[in-house]
Amino acid sequence: MKSRFEELYKTKISPELKKDLTLKNIMEVPRINKIVINTGVKEAAADSKVLQGVKEIIEGIAGQAAVKTKAHKSIASFKLREGSAIGIMVTLRGKRMYDFLDKLINLALPCVRDFQGVSIKFDGSGNYNLGIKDWMIFPEVDYDKVDKSRGLNITVHTSTRNDEHARALLKAFNMPFRLS
Repeated sequence: MKSRFEELYKTKISPELKKDLTLKNIMEVPRINKIVINTGVKEAAADSKVLQGVKEIIEGIAGQAAVKTKAHKSIASFKLREGSAIGIMVTLRGKRMYDFLDKLINLALPCVRDFQGVSIKFDGSGNYNLGIKDWMIFPEVDYDKVDKSRGLNITVHTSTRNDEHARALLKAFNMPFRLS
């Protein structure tokens, strides 16, 4: 069974983008390849139980298993050793990716206090990074089980190298971009 956003992309968005961007081939139409959710946990260097709690919450938000990310090098001033687990990451593809994007755009972002829209800046390679200051905007987060409010980084990787094409793709999914 396809997700709602996947069906929308295949039936409506893809043909419209081909026409609007004046692309010759349907394979040139930008699409979303993957979504990566990432968070750093600085307290994990001192207490590994904190990391396990964060991992469970990220898995609830994403709907699939997350992995622990490790430090690449030691930094004495941060009391960090090479190889110690300091973050959580999950990569979404396929149906889960579209379901998460639907939840992000239609449920989570409208819950942000004083929401003015998300930034229109892309990374120059057609990918979009979105920083969320508080993960409590997601409905899966249980307030009673959370010890501390944390932030997330969400990266949407697209198949295009053109920022304008990627922006048109996300705008077609009704991503609430800031006006200026």
